[in-house]
Amino acid sequence: MKRYLFDPIKIDLTRKMVILTGPRQIGKTFLAKQLVTGFQRPQYLNTDAVKDRQVFQSQSWPLNTDFLVFDEIHKIKGWKASLKGIFDTRPDIQSILVTGSARLETFRQSGESLAGRYFHYHFYPLSVRELKDQMAPYDALDMLNRFGGFPEPFLTGSETEASRWRYQYYTDLVREDILEFSRIQEIRSIRLLLELLRDRVGSPLSYTSLAVDLQLSPNTVRKYVEILESLYIIFLIRPFHRNIARSLLKEPKVYFYDTGFVRGDDGVRLENTIAVSLLKHVGYLQDTKGEVASLHYLRTKEGKEVDFAICKDNTILQLIEVKYADDTISKNLRYFLEKLPDAEAIQLVHHLRHEQVIQKISLLSASQWLAGLSA
Repeated sequence: MKRYLFDPIKIDLTRKMVILTGPRQIGKTFLAKQLVTGFQRPQYLNTDAVKDRQVFQSQSWPLNTDFLVFDEIHKIKGWKASLKGIFDTRPDIQSILVTGSARLETFRQSGESLAGRYFHYHFYPLSVRELKDQMAPYDALDMLNRFGGFPEPFLTGSETEASRWRYQYYTDLVREDILEFSRIQEIRSIRLLLELLRDRVGSPLSYTSLAVDLQLSPNTVRKYVEILESLYIIFLIRPFHRNIARSLLKEPKVYFYDTGFVRGDDGVRLENTIAVSLLKHVGYLQDTKGEVASLHYLRTKEGKEVDFAICKDNTILQLIEVKYADDTISKNLRYFLEKLPDAEAIQLVHHLRHEQVIQKISLLSASQWLAGLSA
């Protein structure tokens, strides 16, 4: 299966260095090895391996290497300065791909500048759009709701094997990766926070409420949430407001990159799957086309809410409400459409017999609509 970023990255490798970031075990190494097959003299270096680390530090790969792949490079001190020198002095035939997870994303934003030398891609879990050539969209959405979009548990098709994978995955993340961001005595609190968040998917996140549950300060809870974000375990969707600074002060909603880790009913898991799909769609538009696209939700002080809003240049293009089986048009969706008549209003339903348009609101099959996204 060719991953969705294969073609755009292949094109961009001829122009600049490419940096690829995303959650652990999302398929970055698999994609890199797919790209390797298109070159005659590639060199793949995983800097977790001592010999590969030495090759990187001494820059002792063959002079005629036409493709360099550096995996987990951020673990080497001074990697950005080294990478800058490698790129600036490389032969014209040489392409460079850098892959990594949480720390690479963090370090990329600080220290030595690589400005103008790279394209950055965010790598996301499998989606209905990516799977539509392998299976029917409805079946793909069903499986994503059950197993999540990480390749290994999804491809097992087994609840037991997926659970085993998930247990080991999150144990390793908490035990190893969180220690890179935090102190060992904070691990227990972060683990408890992670468990609490599993039950709060799709709900506005109150740092004060979580602080009471964890017996911590709200600022500490906020810091821990940021760590979980940095590790690509969760992502936050903030309410839309034309004043961006004000929107950042409002309560965000929390979702997991891995729907299989969500604790909730079918409707909650569906909302999480669609949140990941929309994030992937928006991220793809940003990374491949440079569009100023973003994902938000809408909520009034009175509690009227629409699940998602896709925006471009700070203007709402689409209002999206998610329902598992309810084909009754949402009153909240109708309310916001009256306030935003130029937006497209969509109610996505997983179990839907007939698509139709009712008072300018499109009632659509969730799986078919997701299959038409950009990624």
